[in-house]
Amino acid sequence: MKLHLLDRSSISNSSFTTKVNDYPYFLKIWHYHPELELVIILKSEGTCFIGDCIEKFQIGDVVLIGKDLPHMWLNDDEYFNKNSNQTAKAIAIHFKQDYLGNAFFETPEMIHLLELFNRAKYGLKFLNIEKKLIKEIEKMLELKGFDKTIAFLTILNKLSKHKQTKKLASQGFVNSFKPSDNDTQYKIQSYIFKNFNKDITLEKAAKIAHMNTSAFSRYFKRVNRKTFSKYVTEIRIGFACKLLIENKYNIAAICYESGFKNISNFNRQFKLIMDCTPSEYQKNRKIQT
Repeated sequence: MKLHLLDRSSISNSSFTTKVNDYPYFLKIWHYHPELELVIILKSEGTCFIGDCIEKFQIGDVVLIGKDLPHMWLNDDEYFNKNSNQTAKAIAIHFKQDYLGNAFFETPEMIHLLELFNRAKYGLKFLNIEKKLIKEIEKMLELKGFDKTIAFLTILNKLSKHKQTKKLASQGFVNSFKPSDNDTQYKIQSYIFKNFNKDITLEKAAKIAHMNTSAFSRYFKRVNRKTFSKYVTEIRIGFACKLLIENKYNIAAICYESGFKNISNFNRQFKLIMDCTPSEYQKNRKIQT
């Protein structure tokens, strides 16, 4: 899965860009950009990849993605069927952290927004957002100039005060990722994300990094603060959680779809990471829903 640098700079007379993406499905591009991105899902469901986080996305989701944080929105399989009448629609707002000047967000009145931007470096999901706020965001798209800027600041202010949020990417991923085509860690993470639910080996990853296995193991643990096997297992469990929420497969199928070889190991690893069994996790999510 190649990582792409996308140009999100404004081509209009504006300090930030607003766009409604309305397609049969979202583009399958694993990418990053120097702008922060506020995403509001208006239609469709699927899987979002944000840093090393993999989870389900659905209508009404609001996510703030920090600068240079790799991400991708992948719709469910039915969206890619030739005769599908499904559509994917989302609002995307791109802006640089200093889009209103270098010192604007460092003033006492705006420091809480700067703190919001800093929290977004991991990817920040806002839970249980009221429909009223989403309507305000949609209405902002119709504004121009000063009115649009004030409306956006008001929305950021409300998001900064929203209590229910979820951090998405891990600290290890954010600390280790460098957006460079020649960066060793980037090549390793690309290999992991492309193959986590297939056969994936320490030896192959070490070969990609041009290291022997012992040196690579030490390097990976130092950079990511966990072993290679634990890192891959956590990615697989994250994907399994997404499949459990969707409830399209039984637990045995989810085990193999997530890259595990047998049910007993899948159940054991799931319990270690999630502190519950796959069936308990699925049951609890149904109750929450």
